[in-house]
Amino acid sequence: MMPAVTAWRSRLSVRLFVILLLTNVVIGGSIYMFISHSMDRGFAEYLEQTQQERIELISSDLVSAYAAEGNWDWMKSRRNWGRIVHSQAPPDRFEMPPGANMNRPQDYMLRDTRGQRLNGPPRPIPGMRFKDLKLNGEKIGELGYLPVSEFLRRGKDQYLERQSRNLATIILSSTFASLLAAAGIAWWLGHRVRDLASGASRLSSGDYATRLPVRGRDELSRLAGDFNALAQTLETNRDSRQRWVSDISHELRTPLAVLKGEIEAMQDGIRPMSQDSLGSLEQEVDALNRLVSDLRLLAQSDAGTLEAWREPLELDAQLSDSLDDLRGWLEDSGIQLETDIQLPLRVQGDMQRLHQLWSNLASNTRAYTDSPGKLRVSLLREAAAPGDGAGHPGWAVVRWEDSSPGVPEAELAHLTERLYRVENSRNRSSGGSGLGLSIASALVSAHDGQLVPGQSSLGGLRWDIRLPLLST
Repeated sequence: MMPAVTAWRSRLSVRLFVILLLTNVVIGGSIYMFISHSMDRGFAEYLEQTQQERIELISSDLVSAYAAEGNWDWMKSRRNWGRIVHSQAPPDRFEMPPGANMNRPQDYMLRDTRGQRLNGPPRPIPGMRFKDLKLNGEKIGELGYLPVSEFLRRGKDQYLERQSRNLATIILSSTFASLLAAAGIAWWLGHRVRDLASGASRLSSGDYATRLPVRGRDELSRLAGDFNALAQTLETNRDSRQRWVSDISHELRTPLAVLKGEIEAMQDGIRPMSQDSLGSLEQEVDALNRLVSDLRLLAQSDAGTLEAWREPLELDAQLSDSLDDLRGWLEDSGIQLETDIQLPLRVQGDMQRLHQLWSNLASNTRAYTDSPGKLRVSLLREAAAPGDGAGHPGWAVVRWEDSSPGVPEAELAHLTERLYRVENSRNRSSGGSGLGLSIASALVSAHDGQLVPGQSSLGGLRWDIRLPLLST
């Protein structure tokens, strides 16, 4: 199983790395193409806007100079022409591509109204555009200039290639760094998943002692904690099942051994076949029947099929009637019964199952309370807690307290475990089968209630049986 888990783990790491690799490549390529396109287009738009502003300023200076001089004779000087062109040089906001210098006088031409060259190149440069120069609405000449496209054609490819190369270097560097991080993440995540897969493999093979290290506070750490809780539950259930089978075998072996011994004694003539002998056999058979019935009830509780035909009933009246039936039986064992049942409380319950519940608790009190002893049963009302949910009607609490001996605090949580006894030395005659409190817990659960143990004020054991009140 382990090689398969390792191979699965390796495939997971490779897949995760490949996914991160492809994601980085797609993102890096998209960024590169977007920035390259934006840089090309944005740079051209900036140059075009700058050139238009400059042409307007040069035109305005030329018109103003013409108005002052009255003719273009002064503009035939190359020095004056260069001064006009250079006076409106654009700001150096960023590096211009080679050949895209818009400050050269030879890239501009001035012509009069007849189209005769006044200054600039000897003849119009291919692609050159001309702008009319007007004074008071009358054309006085033309200013020729090269459009941005012609400037960029000179050095655009070389410039963009250099900028793209720089951008590619940045993208590749960031991609490489992210891939290193992706490899680390893939290894770390794969390592954590491998631990989970390995632990699940050992758990499925029956090694319930498997535990995973819990590191950090992330989702995988919580998953490891849940895995450990699951393993602990499975281990506890296995141990409980083993103890359950062992204890049941012990409980069944005792009455069967007694039956076998008595039957063999009658067969050998050691014990006569009489009513007393048959009565003794009948008692052992009844004990077996009770044990089998208890086991069946617990099995129904585990399967969720325990029948409880609940209907609205007066809990105070039902409890009083059941205790009246048990009073004489308890007094025969030297246990005095005291009751404080005055509150009229209604619950949804099964009258027969509740009677069985009180009988089981009384049997436990009778078996484990020293004589002379005392049993006090009270009926209380408890308000709903915030954790019970909105609209909860509250609880009816039956407090069952007996006198000494008590139960150590550490043993209280185990009292409802099947076949559990506080003292292993107690035999069946004094302690019963050890299923009574487990059955009581199952009966309370069938009524959506809670069975809470505690220390009794009388020196013995206290049980709080909490049953939800009937909504009015």
